[in-house]
Amino acid sequence: MTSTNKSRARGRPRRFDAQQAVATAQALFHEHGYDAVSVADVTTTLGINPPSFYAAFDSKAGLFARVLDRWSVTGAIPFAAILRDGRPVAEALAELLEEAARRYSADPGATGCLVIEGTRSNDPQARDAALACNRAAEEAIRAYVAARHPQDAERITDFVSTMMSGLSAKARTGHHLDQLLETARIASSALSLALAVPPGG
Repeated sequence: MTSTNKSRARGRPRRFDAQQAVATAQALFHEHGYDAVSVADVTTTLGINPPSFYAAFDSKAGLFARVLDRWSVTGAIPFAAILRDGRPVAEALAELLEEAARRYSADPGATGCLVIEGTRSNDPQARDAALACNRAAEEAIRAYVAARHPQDAERITDFVSTMMSGLSAKARTGHHLDQLLETARIASSALSLALAVPPGG
């Protein structure tokens, strides 16, 4: 009787905490990039078998969608706190860029922005999920600028988004915090000038 129970226990698939699995996958995707991480990498790291993985997440892209949901709470730049009413727009955007520089370089083993780097994925489903997150961030910037500088909203949003993509890319290729902050501060000077001068002026 005892040996039979042990045999059944050994035969059961390992139970796992789905939330912890998402956190572990987030670290893998951030460190290596979505395309470089295989399902086998994930299942090996989690210590589960592929059927358990697919039952929980359906696909690697499905897992990435869960990771992005978690990232929005645990790792994303706090847009609402930075882009708050009652402060100069250029000042808020300068803080946004400097915060991006700090976060993108905070962990030497997982540099750059998980979302921005995900928009470059070869997997259409994963890329679309990352693009949706990125567009939401851009819309937050656009709405913030438009509230006081409606004529500048598009060009300023494009500029800030481009700078954040560049900061992420440079962090991934080894730029250190001081280098990223210097770039962010030069960009902030350009923002101050752009918001002080009418388009075409």
